[in-house]
Formats: sequence, C-alpha cells, structure tokens
Amino acid sequence: MDHGVAVSELLSDAYCQHCCVTSHAADNIKENTIQLGFTLGGFLSDAGWLSHSEKVMSSCLRMCKLIDDPPHWVKELECCVRLLHVLNANCKYTEGEVMYQEALQILSKLEQRGHHVNQALLKTEMCALLFAKSQYDKAFANCCLALKELHSSLPAKVTVDVLRQCAKACVVKREFRKAEILIKHAVRFAREKFGAKHPKYSDALVDYGFYLLNVDSICQAVQVYQSALDIRQSVFGGNNLMVAIAHEDLAYATYVHEYSSGRFQDANDHAERAIQIITHILPEDHLLLASSKRVKALILEEIAIDSHDKEKEEKFLRQAEDLHLASLALAKEAFGENNVQTAKHYGNLGRLYQSMQRYKEAEDMHLKAITIKERLLGVEDYEVALSVGHLASLYNYDMELYEQAEKLYLRSINIGKKLFGPGYSGLEYDYRGLHALHRHLGNDEKVVQYERTLHEWNQIRDKNSAEEVKPLAFEPGSEETTLVVENFFQL
Repeated sequence: MDHGVAVSELLSDAYCQHCCVTSHAADNIKENTIQLGFTLGGFLSDAGWLSHSEKVMSSCLRMCKLIDDPPHWVKELECCVRLLHVLNANCKYTEGEVMYQEALQILSKLEQRGHHVNQALLKTEMCALLFAKSQYDKAFANCCLALKELHSSLPAKVTVDVLRQCAKACVVKREFRKAEILIKHAVRFAREKFGAKHPKYSDALVDYGFYLLNVDSICQAVQVYQSALDIRQSVFGGNNLMVAIAHEDLAYATYVHEYSSGRFQDANDHAERAIQIITHILPEDHLLLASSKRVKALILEEIAIDSHDKEKEEKFLRQAEDLHLASLALAKEAFGENNVQTAKHYGNLGRLYQSMQRYKEAEDMHLKAITIKERLLGVEDYEVALSVGHLASLYNYDMELYEQAEKLYLRSINIGKKLFGPGYSGLEYDYRGLHALHRHLGNDEKVVQYERTLHEWNQIRDKNSAEEVKPLAFEPGSEETTLVVENFFQL
C-alpha cells in the first residue's frame, strides 16, 4: 500500500465515473453503488489515501441524495460522518465544520420523522475536530455524549474509535484516570476483535502512546509507539501516510526519552523519515508537516547545542529556526493565534532563540506561549508549567533576573507535582535551575536544600524505574464496554 503508486487515484476516478453512469439507473443499482462507495472510501481512508477517500465519499454522498426517503437519509448521514472523519484526518477543519452542520440537518430531519440514529461516531468526529482546534472543553463534552451512545450492537471499529478519541479528550483535560480506563479497554478490545497485527490495533496503540507520554511514562510510550510503527510498516509498507505519522510520534517520544542522554540519532532518523514520506505524498504547505518539522527542529537544536563545532552548531540552529518558523506559519494559517499548537511553536522558538543568544526575542516568544496556554488551558496546566519553566531558565542562565526566575521555577514545580507527583521527570530541570540560581547568589543553605531535593527526586525515579511494568503486559479484560463506560461516569 505504498503511496506513490497510482492505485488510489485510479480507483477513486473509476468510482466517480461509475457514479455518473449509475446516477440515472434503477434504485437498486444506485444502492449497490452507495455500498461500494462506503467500502472503497473506508479502505482508502484506512490506508491513508485521504484526498482520494474524500473524492469517493463526496461522490457517494451525491448518490445518497438522489433517493429521497428516510433509509437513504440514514445512509446520507453515515456518508457525512465518514467524510467528516476524512476531513479531520486531512486537517481540513473548515470543511469539517460545514460537513458536521450538514450531518446535523439530516439528523434533525430523521428525528422529525421519528427515526432514532446512533450518534456515537458523529460526536466522536466532532470531538476530534474540536480537539484539533484546542477547544478542549467542548471536545470533552462531545466525548461524553459519544460514550453514552456506545452499546454492544455497534461495529467493533466504531467502538475502538470512540474509546480512543474520547481517551485523548480526557488526556488534554488532565482526566488521566478516565483516559486510562478508556484507552486500555480500547487496546484490549482492538487486539481481541482484530488481532495484534491489524491497523485498527495500531490506531489504539498510537493513542495509548499519547496517553503514556502525557502521564510521564516516557519509556513505555516509546515501546508502544514502536509497536504501532511495526504494525503499520508490515501492513502498509514504507511510503505511506499512516507510517509517517507513526514515525513522527516515535521520533518525539524518543527525543523526550533521550533528552538527558543526548542520544538523538534514532529520534532524528524517525523525524527525517516522517518528513520525507509526508512531503512525497502531500503538498509542502500541508498542516501535517507542521508537527513533523517541529519535532525535527527540536532534535536539531539539541544536536547543535551538543556539537563542539561552532560552524556546525550555527548551521543546525539556523535549520531549526527555519523549521520552527515554517511550522508556526502553518499552524497560524490553520488555527490562528489562539490555539495550543500555535502556542507550542512560540514556546519552541523561545527555547531556540535562547540557544541562539537572542534573549529578548526568546522572552517575547515564551510570554506569548504562556499567555495563549493560560487562556486556553488554565493557569495550572502541564503545558503552562513547561513554558513557565523554560522562561525561568532564560531568566536564570542568561538574563540574570534571578528573583523572577525563582518564582517561575517554583510555580512550574508546584504544577508538575500536583499533576504527576514528586517523581515527575520534568522536575529535574527546575530543581537544577534553582540549585544553580542559589549557588550563583551564594545562598549556601538553599544550595544544600536543592542538592537534597535532587537526591530525593533521583531515589523516587530509581524506585519508579524498578517498578515499571511492560506497557502491553496488562491482562485481557473480561469487562464489557458498557461497564467501562459506567465506570468512566462514576469517576
């Protein structure tokens, strides 16, 4: 299923031509054409041929509209939901909002005729759209609506997709216990229904990796992302969009995991592979490139800092800046200023400009990131803590604003401990920053205090590492999905 072969284009063109031929045929032939569209559009979507899937499903939607009765309104609604999924995956969020409104109109028409239609997948796709736009409260609300619509008669694929998207919505709301029960059940359920080598199982693994990364289980996240990549490569081959996304996820997780060691070669290889595949398949201004370029830039910055060659360091830093600016431009064009992804790009530029000794620009970028994140996520969110800690580092090591730096470090520490406990990995950099700050100021008592704090933190990390279990070693669950949903709402 490697991209670059014209199979998907040939199939989508042939289907559209078939729709033109059958649009004036008998209703039973139209019906067969609609069913073919669902099958082909779903296949192309699952394989990552998103634009061709959109083409097929759009033609299929037009076929549905040719028969004006409630059964075909149901099919029309299903077609809208499938199109919304493809548009979300292809980062076409404006078109996605239009499609959602069309789906609601069809739904209203059906309800007026007394027809009840399950909305689990529709609410899940709206959750995904709102998630991408950083409207996390609304995304979480839609996730709860989707879960209430889950029942045993739904297709297994729908159940997995609802569970995993709802888990992501819980993660960004920092509802980690709720996220855990949903995503672990999604992984178990997908493995049971589809097997351990199926793309749907890899989809569940990708979102499980997202959960693990956000609860500071970095090593486990790397293992899970690697498993997802292995499955996708075995099914789709190398030159495939789904494979590229898995490479990018693994690149970032590996970068975080090896941040202290400085061993970034594997992360760099995965990031480069992701960019190569995406640029081969999609236009150079596609939004999917923003996150891949961001990850590559983060890695290049660290490689530059560790380099002992001044010329090479400057070259890598310039490359990193170009990538970050390109990512920021793509994010702003898609989402505007008021979006978490935009804020992340500002924060990344802040760190980069600190490395480039452009301190005022670095400060401006960090302040922008903090302002946007606080507005969208609240003042005590993990993302806010990251940006606050980075600004503290700038004030401490480069701008000699020690009083402000100390306040920011303490704020970052308080948020991190509240969310993740005293063994949170990110605390190390704040503690080391405070240790360096007080050593510079000659506060010997504080220096000793933070040496002790770092020692205690290391002991907790060693204990946690010793107790760490394999991420996929949990027992297959006998719990029904309905019971998992009940438990979710009781938490």
